[in-house]
Amino acid sequence: MLNRLLLSASVLGFAAGSALAADCQDVPSASQLKSFLTQAPGHKVPAGAVSAEAGGLFHGARMWGAVVNRDGEICAFATSTSDPTQVWPGSQAIAKAKAYTANAFSLDTLALSTALLYTFTQPGHSLWSLGQSNSFDPRFLASPGGQPGTSNRIAGGLIFFGGGVPLYSGGRIIGGLGISGDTSCTDHEIAKRVRDLAALNPPGGALADDITFTVPDGATPFTHPKCPNTWRNGLFLGNEAPASGY
Repeated sequence: MLNRLLLSASVLGFAAGSALAADCQDVPSASQLKSFLTQAPGHKVPAGAVSAEAGGLFHGARMWGAVVNRDGEICAFATSTSDPTQVWPGSQAIAKAKAYTANAFSLDTLALSTALLYTFTQPGHSLWSLGQSNSFDPRFLASPGGQPGTSNRIAGGLIFFGGGVPLYSGGRIIGGLGISGDTSCTDHEIAKRVRDLAALNPPGGALADDITFTVPDGATPFTHPKCPNTWRNGLFLGNEAPASGY
């Protein structure tokens, strides 16, 4: 009898711990996320930026956003538009996977956006095939209207291009944010702005894990390719290179 009581107590304690671990109170809610998404195209990061232009195809105005907690569980997701069908349907899964990825590979002392993982995960580089380690679970997709039932679950998925950033509070990582619906460079711009609006930047500030390009930053293992109509921090940086050899 005593053993059964002890076992029951330990199970209840584990369940309580799991419930606490799944807490989403520290990250934006769906309504907050939607508000940040609608504000982001006009929000300047850094504050002294010359322009709020986000570039891309839609200037950051047609986005899916998703937030996970530190356990990687989906806490909230929303679109920036009143009609969710006017955002690419495929971007829902990408946004959720970006949020998971940014959280999964960041620490209190290391903010690692999905943009910074691009080169590492290309063929011939040290993290090639990392994407095969954790596939996205499509059971946790919602219809474009965003019906409930897909939150507080780990959908997984790994994405290694711009649009995913970790979230911080009090110098500690609390989760991740994923944005998708435009070019990956614009996705990163909007993710950076949403995080800034939410006041959940890493200790190094809003630009601590910013996207980098060969021009003007120089080639490094963290370099991301340019996209069509690439803007960063209020400056136009150019366009994706044209196709060659085919």
